[in-house]
Amino acid sequence: MTTAVKAPVIARTRADLVTLLADKRAAGPVVLVPTMGALHEGHASLVRLARERAGGDGTVVVSVFVNPLQFGPNEDLDRYPRTFDADLELCGREGADVVFAPTVEEMYPGEPQVTVDPGPTADVLEGRTRPGHFRGVLTVVAKLFGLVGPDVAIFGEKDYQQLVLIRQLVADLCISGSRGALEIVGAPTDRETDGLARSSRNRYLDPEQRRQAAALSRVLHAARRDATYGVEAALDAARAELRTADGVDLDYFEIRSPDLTELPADPAQIGPGTPARALIAARVGITRLIDNLALTIGGPTTQDPPEGSN
Repeated sequence: MTTAVKAPVIARTRADLVTLLADKRAAGPVVLVPTMGALHEGHASLVRLARERAGGDGTVVVSVFVNPLQFGPNEDLDRYPRTFDADLELCGREGADVVFAPTVEEMYPGEPQVTVDPGPTADVLEGRTRPGHFRGVLTVVAKLFGLVGPDVAIFGEKDYQQLVLIRQLVADLCISGSRGALEIVGAPTDRETDGLARSSRNRYLDPEQRRQAAALSRVLHAARRDATYGVEAALDAARAELRTADGVDLDYFEIRSPDLTELPADPAQIGPGTPARALIAARVGITRLIDNLALTIGGPTTQDPPEGSN
């Protein structure tokens, strides 16, 4: 016997959202999953986790909003995929209660006069290539936190720099939910069978580019494998893998501390078992992809196959 899927309630305006959530907070935690739509199985895993965290009495809110503030003038705002009907079906299947899908005019009734300064961590990695990107991200996330008032918010680790900055936003601005401090949960990256991180932009890739894109995951796993011998060994392993990666136009590959500060330049200052993060960005065709993986410098060799989640 097939269990019927309950369709989530759609809120198109801020007023509708406030009304829908007014009577739900007392019943259980409110868990938010912010997205830009074009949902895939990676997003589905986030909504499932949200449902688990909310429990039977709590409320899962999924926002679907393509935020213009985080796109640069030469980026893919106009062609970013918009698949709302399919998104709504996925949200219902995975147990979302409310889908907040505002227009740009609803989220930004006028030109924003106050935005969030993301600080120096926004100037490295993605911030070097996409200036202003994280100002737009943190501004819309702060607005969503204010509108939804979640107790828990869930973000994928694939956008690792974003996750670090959102945690800093919550800490520095003392953002709370109705039950105390707002908890930011980082969910493991969901991957295809060949290791490619699931992304809404993967649908831009033709079959050959799709094959080439799997190299990003192989580069990260090569670095993880040789991190047991130190940072330079991990970097060398990644470079060697990149030399075999056809069709991949590298933007950056770096190994940093988990908070994205630079590791000490002197290897002697990096003790065995030091946690780190390898991060990569590259273009395959005209599509820009990012990925990352946790490493342990000087720790045991990790033999996880590329198709595993990190």
